[in-house]
Amino acid sequence: MDKKGPAKGVEMSDLTVWNNAAIGIKEDTVVWLGSTEEASILEATQTIDAKGRLVTPGLVEPHTHLVFGGSREREMALKQQGVPYLEILKQGGGILSTVRATRATSYGDLLEKALFHLDRMATYGITTVEAKSGYGLDRETELKQLRVAKEANEKHPLDIVSTFLGAHAIPPEYKENPEAFLNEMVEILDEIKQEELAEFVDIFTETGVFSVPESRRYLMKAKEKGFGLKIHADEIDPLGGTELAVELGAVSGDHLAVASDEGIEKLANSDTIGVILPGTSFYLGKEDYGRAREMIDAGAAIAISTDFNPGSSVTENLQLIMSIAALKLKLSPEEIWHAVTVNAAYAIGRGDVAGTIAVGRKADIVLWDAPNYLYIPYHYGVNHTNTVIKNGKVIYERPAIR
Repeated sequence: MDKKGPAKGVEMSDLTVWNNAAIGIKEDTVVWLGSTEEASILEATQTIDAKGRLVTPGLVEPHTHLVFGGSREREMALKQQGVPYLEILKQGGGILSTVRATRATSYGDLLEKALFHLDRMATYGITTVEAKSGYGLDRETELKQLRVAKEANEKHPLDIVSTFLGAHAIPPEYKENPEAFLNEMVEILDEIKQEELAEFVDIFTETGVFSVPESRRYLMKAKEKGFGLKIHADEIDPLGGTELAVELGAVSGDHLAVASDEGIEKLANSDTIGVILPGTSFYLGKEDYGRAREMIDAGAAIAISTDFNPGSSVTENLQLIMSIAALKLKLSPEEIWHAVTVNAAYAIGRGDVAGTIAVGRKADIVLWDAPNYLYIPYHYGVNHTNTVIKNGKVIYERPAIR
């Protein structure tokens, strides 16, 4: 897993596997790779015996909504009863309920909650996380979310990559004038840049949210200000968001469940990575999990993610998503491992530092209670993590019960 650039198409089936391998770490960096027999030449102050376990790069989580207030467990029963989402919105639920909760939650409480979720992600073998704002829909709360993510990055061992998703939904007061709302979000980009609160700018391009032309104008303004681009697109209706992501050189197009044939072809012939979110389809009870198989077969690079958020994919367990990707997206184990390591790293601008085990790279490594890489997506719904090493330090070990 040390090739330059993401794995595309058939390359995602070519997984580098070493048997009886040993890794030498000095401080926070991998400085040596070889066999266990060759490792005898090393003078180690500490040795971890993997005891035949699977050892991989730390998992990379390329799409989360980490910072938010409240929760929405009461909506599950309504969804099970078949209550339409618009009706849930009328009853005070849906994304706007999370917006109200996030606006009302103090900075300190949001930080404590984000650190809690990061702790849980670490136990599942995740070592790098993308975190979006988007539950403020106003200047004050969006900045609050981004500042929380920045402080969480400083306080927590996991690396956080921040994305500004102020254009996540249209607040009620702007329902008849979404362009005015987008202009308001553009107005805070300079402040975000000055405080180094986000690397990427994202927008939700979908029916009832923002159109392709609106999204193009907004993202071009963000690009002019030096931000990398991401886009939530083609989740429900194939509006052409995949094509827009490629057109603008976005680092990733996310969701893409109903991407068009033309969009898939353009994706395959670009550097844009498709970030696929099968947990969302699973949680919402959808029959169609998306077109990841067609994307890979066309030659595209894809990553997969939990889409951790309080409304449509309430899990920090990327291992579970790996199983769903196997069962519902029909991805091979080799493709899945690329999608949660090297490709996921490139999807958040961290391809040069995360997602692989290589000499000179930071030592982000996971030891699994599994005999081989095939086992993790096969044995679903549990946590297989034994030990997580971040920047050369053990940050999690499976607790002993007996």
